[in-house]
Amino acid sequence: MQPDTTRQVLLNAAFHEIHRKGFQSASLTAILDKAGVTKGALYHYFSSKRELGYAVLEEVISNHLRTLWLEPLAEATGDPVTQLKDCLIKAGEQLNEKDIQLGCPLNNLAQEMSPIDQGFRERTDVMYKLWLQTISSALQNGQQLGKVRKEVDPEETALFIVATLEGCMSMAKNAQDKAVLLQCGKGVLNYLDSLGT
Repeated sequence: MQPDTTRQVLLNAAFHEIHRKGFQSASLTAILDKAGVTKGALYHYFSSKRELGYAVLEEVISNHLRTLWLEPLAEATGDPVTQLKDCLIKAGEQLNEKDIQLGCPLNNLAQEMSPIDQGFRERTDVMYKLWLQTISSALQNGQQLGKVRKEVDPEETALFIVATLEGCMSMAKNAQDKAVLLQCGKGVLNYLDSLGT
């Protein structure tokens, strides 16, 4: 296996293990078995399980966030309400039953690790702030284009949208039912419609 490939295989295996069990319960042995590499290969790339977890956040989970939300919203030139709705619909379409059962990987790590590990808290905070800033900027642009009502507070609205989306995923995870997510998503879509002019 090529060095870059080995590192990526380790990150992907760690992501799946952490998503399934949480960071604290994730097993390095299971990660190594799934990746098909030795402990020496793991420690060649990551000095500790914690460093591996940080890399999963910074590289794997952040890539999902960037692909689903950040890039489409940053590249949007028209109506941000339509773009937000498109992002939400696309994200929902990509989720399978396993994703519903396991919940949002970013939110899971934030809830599990933020109270006990400053490094995880800082990294999840950076990702949430970037998500918030991207939505807020899109809404501000929409106001300038006359597509978003002037009385909408972009920062407050961005926080409400992200918190609601994460809450929807948590409720669906707890219920182990995609129907809960779809029902909640419908409410978010209706809310987004209310932002337009």
